[in-house]
Amino acid sequence: MALDVREAAGAHQVARPRREITTAYVVSRIAVLAVGAAILLYAVPPLVAAGAWASLAVLGAASAAIAYLYLSRRHIPAKYLVPGTVFLIAFQVFPVVYTVTTAFTNFGDGHRGDKQSAVAAIEAGSVRQAPGSPEYALTAALQDGRLAFLIVDPETKRVQAGTERGLTSVEGARVGVTGKVLQAPGFTVLKAPEAAARAREISALAVPTRGGLIKANGLSRAVEGRSALTYDAACDCVKGDGDTWKADEGQGYFVNARGEHLAQGWQVNVGPANFTRVLTNPTISGYFLGVFGWNLVFALASVATTFALGMGVALALHHPRMRGTRVYRIVLILPYAMPAFAMLLVWRDMFNRDFGLINQLFGLNVDWLGQPGTARLAVVLVNLWLGFPYMFLVTTGALQAIPRELTEAASIDGATPWHGFRKVTLPLLLVALTPLLISSFAFNFNNYNAIALTSEGGPFPAENPQVGATDLLITYTFRLAFGAGGAQFGFAAAISVFIFAIVAVISAVAFRRTRRQEEVYA
Repeated sequence: MALDVREAAGAHQVARPRREITTAYVVSRIAVLAVGAAILLYAVPPLVAAGAWASLAVLGAASAAIAYLYLSRRHIPAKYLVPGTVFLIAFQVFPVVYTVTTAFTNFGDGHRGDKQSAVAAIEAGSVRQAPGSPEYALTAALQDGRLAFLIVDPETKRVQAGTERGLTSVEGARVGVTGKVLQAPGFTVLKAPEAAARAREISALAVPTRGGLIKANGLSRAVEGRSALTYDAACDCVKGDGDTWKADEGQGYFVNARGEHLAQGWQVNVGPANFTRVLTNPTISGYFLGVFGWNLVFALASVATTFALGMGVALALHHPRMRGTRVYRIVLILPYAMPAFAMLLVWRDMFNRDFGLINQLFGLNVDWLGQPGTARLAVVLVNLWLGFPYMFLVTTGALQAIPRELTEAASIDGATPWHGFRKVTLPLLLVALTPLLISSFAFNFNNYNAIALTSEGGPFPAENPQVGATDLLITYTFRLAFGAGGAQFGFAAAISVFIFAIVAVISAVAFRRTRRQEEVYA
């Protein structure tokens, strides 16, 4: 009986399938686990230093889950779904969520940090040299990768190191005849070209002292001064120069009684203010509808013309009697293979009124980019030249998937070539290519390069240099948010949300009609 049990157990062990270990199996698991371990090692130290224990716990749980998933034999589908889901969240979901949340803030130039950083910047930026204060010989250096000042007292020749935390004595430093530090233990002295490359950091560094702050005066001298503006926590205000600026949490600024604010502010939640600004500000909403209308025309014209030309060329080369199709296809896809930004600049010069190739070739004197009508025609033609090779390629692939028996049967039934194309070939092409046409529409709706590198949004009317005849919503947004007034990321994000909603609605309607078309020709 015992022998029978052992024999059955042995048979069971023999029958057990062996796990086949392949190179792909080993490499995929090692690669995933190595990337996960690298991210863990990179992210843990700063999280611990910042005391972000919740984020650290989430990172640890995610790392443990990934290790369990890829070290076990189970959950095979999850091994393939998890990386794709992670990339989807990182590169699609997170940017959209971040853009929407930014649209409800005043994030931008002057509003990039918190209130404490704004106070420090205001006080450091208002430092004035104190009367009778000494002038120190300055040497820029690095300590543990961070910028530091090595200053030499002109009277005592004492060497001190200055950082944002204050001054500390430096022993064993070697000072040159010019008074600059040549070598100091624990510091890497920057050479003149290296210091010049960090000039902005050097001028921004402020070393606190008992009487004020030490700031650089050039790259070789430092002076001690006092802040003309100081923050008073009791009144939550900034005082100095005979005035007082109180904190306004709604605007993220320090504002005085006359409504004037200091240049440096902080980031706050402004609610729907950015959205209402788009709709109620007459300098913006007054032109928004016109720009939107041209934007629709440009996107639709780009898709229609590129698809028509690409399909026409593909149909011609698809004809069974056509010879030399390989050579023609190579020539036709050259615009698609060229760098788009370079070709746009070339086309801009070709449309030049004085020395452009188009005017010289046809003997014209047309100011193509100086008149609204011709400028719009020019950018559509340029986009046609850049976009039709893509439509030619996808249409060629779709045509090869359509059985020739269908068109032959239509001709046998008495259909003319035009009717066969309109009733058979075109509907089948649209079923396959409509998603690509919708994606092309979304791309051209936000085709910033085609406008910025060709017409720069112009021509502009004399009474309003803010919006041009060829401006799309994306170029108009860029000029409003990043023009002379500085970067306004919150406002730009709000308009981006509007653009996203418009494209999403149009795409959703188009996809719905596509599904109906697929049901008809299924």
